[in-house]
Amino acid sequence: MVTPYYRSPANDFLLAYGDSFKLLREFDFKFDMIFADPPYFLSNGGISLQSGKVVSVDKGNWDKGKTKEEMLVFNMEWLGLCRDKLKENGTIWISGTYHNIFSVANCLTELGYRILNVITWQKTNPPANISCRFFTYSTEFIIWARKLHNKPHKFNYELMKKLNGDKQMTDVWRLPAIGRWEKSQGKHPTQKPLSILTRIILSSTNVGDWVFDPFSGSSTTGIAANLCGRRFAGIEQEESFCIMSKARREEIERLEAKENLVQHISDLRELDREYIVREDVHHENINVPF
Repeated sequence: MVTPYYRSPANDFLLAYGDSFKLLREFDFKFDMIFADPPYFLSNGGISLQSGKVVSVDKGNWDKGKTKEEMLVFNMEWLGLCRDKLKENGTIWISGTYHNIFSVANCLTELGYRILNVITWQKTNPPANISCRFFTYSTEFIIWARKLHNKPHKFNYELMKKLNGDKQMTDVWRLPAIGRWEKSQGKHPTQKPLSILTRIILSSTNVGDWVFDPFSGSSTTGIAANLCGRRFAGIEQEESFCIMSKARREEIERLEAKENLVQHISDLRELDREYIVREDVHHENINVPF
């Protein structure tokens, strides 16, 4: 039995503290969607440019480099565990760069997932290339896959079209990296922007659905899910990030703070109130993952 580290007053945000590989085996629940930002294994002494300063890119021991064989074992295990936690029509999104995304794609195929799209996230504000010996890194990839080949998945096509000026949305998304307004409770070293997560969640879930993140970090997935009227469960192995996640979720208990985030996220600004957290929805008696 998993004991939540934090549970929101409405039971729509649950966070467990510990190792995903262990905790995923300790509860039985099926989610509508999973988002995962697994380690890229890049913390090997490199440097980058941030706010005009040269900084280390080392994130922590959890991001230390692995051999391709070790990476394959790691990806096969967590993707296999997550597949067991998806509903039959559920989908999974995984972000990465060329360092890890090809291994992820191979594992998805091996485990029986069906890859639907590979989104290219083009950052509008990428860090400068300080070596000047290759092209500036300005993109990341996000694989979207469904659990089964023969079971239709959720895709809110008309909504995505509406958000794209009444034109079909393509698999290239031009969105900024995180802004200062997303760091009010601190910054996770690999924090994803709310603009990316809200689009993912809006595209492939419905109001009230459960979204899961096995590498929760500072719980951007959870904040985005709640802003979109969805429910969230996550697992994080670093307690400092659990503390940050709790503070971020408590912050949006204040209507002013929540609406401030909504106004910064272009997709949410365009939507009717039905797609945003509704004050009349109560979740006290819902079935929860843990």
